Amino acid sequence: MSARFLLPFLLTSLAVGASWAGAAPASAQGPVRRHLVQFRDKVGSPFSVGQPAQFLSARAIARRQRQGIQVRDHDLPPVPAYVQQVRAVPGVAVVYRTRWMNGVIVECDSTRLAQVQALPFVAGSQTLNRVNRDRPKYPIGRRRGGDAERVLSPNPYGLAYAQANQIDATTMHAAGFRGEGMHIAVFDSGFPGVETIPAFQPLYQQNRLLSTFDVVQGGTNVYSTHPHGTWVLSTMAANEPNTFIGTAPMASYHLVRTEDTRGGTETEAEEAYWLIGAEYADSAGVDIINSSLGYTTFDIPWQNHTYATLDGNTALATRAADEAAAVGILVVNSAGNEGGSSWQYVGVPADADSILTIGAVDSMGIRAGFSSVGPTPDGRIKPNIACMGAQTAVIDPSGFAFRGNGTSFSSPVLAGMAAGFWQANPNLTAQQVRSFLEQSGTQAAAPDNLLGYGIPSFVRAYNLANPNNPLNLPAAAAGLSVPELYPNPVPGAAFGLRLPARLVGLELTVRISDATGRAVSEQRVKAAAGADSVVLSVEKSAMKAGVYICELRAPSGEHHTLRFVKE
Repeated sequence: MSARFLLPFLLTSLAVGASWAGAAPASAQGPVRRHLVQFRDKVGSPFSVGQPAQFLSARAIARRQRQGIQVRDHDLPPVPAYVQQVRAVPGVAVVYRTRWMNGVIVECDSTRLAQVQALPFVAGSQTLNRVNRDRPKYPIGRRRGGDAERVLSPNPYGLAYAQANQIDATTMHAAGFRGEGMHIAVFDSGFPGVETIPAFQPLYQQNRLLSTFDVVQGGTNVYSTHPHGTWVLSTMAANEPNTFIGTAPMASYHLVRTEDTRGGTETEAEEAYWLIGAEYADSAGVDIINSSLGYTTFDIPWQNHTYATLDGNTALATRAADEAAAVGILVVNSAGNEGGSSWQYVGVPADADSILTIGAVDSMGIRAGFSSVGPTPDGRIKPNIACMGAQTAVIDPSGFAFRGNGTSFSSPVLAGMAAGFWQANPNLTAQQVRSFLEQSGTQAAAPDNLLGYGIPSFVRAYNLANPNNPLNLPAAAAGLSVPELYPNPVPGAAFGLRLPARLVGLELTVRISDATGRAVSEQRVKAAAGADSVVLSVEKSAMKAGVYICELRAPSGEHHTLRFVKE
């Protein structure tokens, strides 16, 4: 299988004489490292804001025009004459050019770097990578839970039902919005197995895998290294009915490797790779970037970010995220998994002020203890919103599904829903999409720094954006009618649970808990053939007057949360 690549056009504005992944210039003296070299100006540039087709795709230009965003001098590539003079320094390899930071990423030793710094048009430089350390390193999200499985389900979403249903993505799909026409760039560590997994085959068959780009090592092969990107992509793009359906199963995708997992290193180079990925996504004309990545500490302690630097304006990747937002891209980023650590705060670029930072909850809507929190040092609420990142269903490189924990997974689940919401409301700007999703949150009236504005809803967001034409689509329209408790309020210790036909005959696990989360009862029930309901009973002494939650799980992974009142 091969993607329909945009790379030849786009790399013209990104890579110049690239020397990949530590390939040292022949005359190098001492360690060869990567450095970001920034220029003073763009004086004498042959590029013009009046001719953006020289450096942007038609789709990138149209995205700006649609949102009333002007092409700026900031968007122009660095002056080619400056780039050429840097390349002319013996022993210096230019790896990438950067438009937004006005400079180049080079590979050279410290002696050659000093010669580059002495050029009159150079404003300064930043060393990006140093000595490797042999330690394990992962992006934001780890595989946890039981063995992987691949099962057919009476529910078309399979194991992915709960995470999609929590934010009304199931209703969104029933209304006809599955991401068609939306372009999503996924930044991650690699995507092994994507080219062979059945759930991803529609991407190839329908020409919706638009490009792949390995920023770390160069080229287009992203189907190797760490499987984190495969897990992440599955929550959006997987489309195998009755096995697994993601939240944007009909969107188009660009797969971008920005994370270097080789040797267990963590360096500032990865923030620079994030920047290059964002400029690539902009040039390609993407609508949404999902980044399940975050940076707080590095191999060299003095490079570490401090809480004070999480101000939305300081870190390189944070500035890149805001630049992407400024050109009309909706940037969705994981909050981080440091909520239970001494650090606890969101990382970089999650601190950016113009993006959606996503925290994690479980299927009941309860915050996951690992989910990073705010506020930022300048007092902004973070995360912005949250969705299911605890026991989230994902697909591994073998094509089997399992449940994992991490804001890595809540971010793409939400990004997929955002794609459908924007598809349904194409005249909105990226910042309006961000605002409506926040306003649709369960905590919109009282946002906090644990879950931000809460868990968003496609239906609520759509109705807020269309007050004179609300959606009001019943769940039955999706063929996914929901169970119902009756009577409600419940007068006694026994009450009924009416089931849709697809759940009849299945052994269901029913857990009842009070408003604090304390389990009151857990039981297994099964509706006999020909019956559409079962009776639930609880010890009288265990259920006093108040609000209760009934959580129902089917063997397929389908999950429902029903609230009721005990009189």
